Amino acid sequence: MATLTKIGNSQGIRIPKPIIKQAKLENAEIEFEVRKEGLLLKPVRHKPRANWEENIETVIQNEKRTVDEALIDELLNDDDLETWEW
Repeated sequence: MATLTKIGNSQGIRIPKPIIKQAKLENAEIEFEVRKEGLLLKPVRHKPRANWEENIETVIQNEKRTVDEALIDELLNDDDLETWEW
């Protein structure tokens, strides 16, 4: 059993560690659901690969300059022309 405790302008409860572990709430983002019977706490379940498309676009945008610069450097590199037979 737990009681509400004043925390600043809010209130909170202290949950015993064994209950946190059993409920798989350790280091978890917590979602609250108000029900007729009271309050349900549950860990937020992130969908696998939910942000992959956005993350890939970010990587592409960050890498684009680097890749383009590398291609230009490669195209402008004349070192291999000395051994080229015309």
